[in-house]
Amino acid sequence: MNSNPVLRPKVATPGLALTSTGLLSLVGYLAFGTTTSSGNSGVLMLGAFVVLLAAVACGATWLVRVRRRRAWMLAAEEKWRHFHDAKRTQGTTTEITVLSVDALEPTGSWITIRWNRFEHVQAAWIEALPEPIWPGSVLLISPDPDQVKPGAPWPSMYYIHATECLAWAPDQASR
Repeated sequence: MNSNPVLRPKVATPGLALTSTGLLSLVGYLAFGTTTSSGNSGVLMLGAFVVLLAAVACGATWLVRVRRRRAWMLAAEEKWRHFHDAKRTQGTTTEITVLSVDALEPTGSWITIRWNRFEHVQAAWIEALPEPIWPGSVLLISPDPDQVKPGAPWPSMYYIHATECLAWAPDQASR
């Protein structure tokens, strides 16, 4: 199963924050306890070793999450650079946000989109693309003038050809 590249990875979760706080206070307590105790208690030393090992594992978890977040942010910034480059080089374009993927088919997908400039929400059919489409994706498309006309009502369903999709980027990333 593919992971959703649109969602920004979380660094801090309540469980990890509480665990880190608890381990930090235990490390402080055991460091104080081992320096002030006159005799080296085997139980105290074993406890300090276990807590130190858990603190290292917790620190490694933080490090992995921070690196994963940094890699995601760099990839998202690159997607947005490509998005803006395509926007500058193409003719008439518009941005749509994929709100939901309602049904997957071999030849495409039924999706719900929002036209970002007009804040209009509607159902759409999008032809299969080389990359999977995820909710939260912002697509740069060339609008079909046969389907959307100034002064005419919105179509009940919009059809997006694969060739009309010029670029995509995650909505959660900073633009």
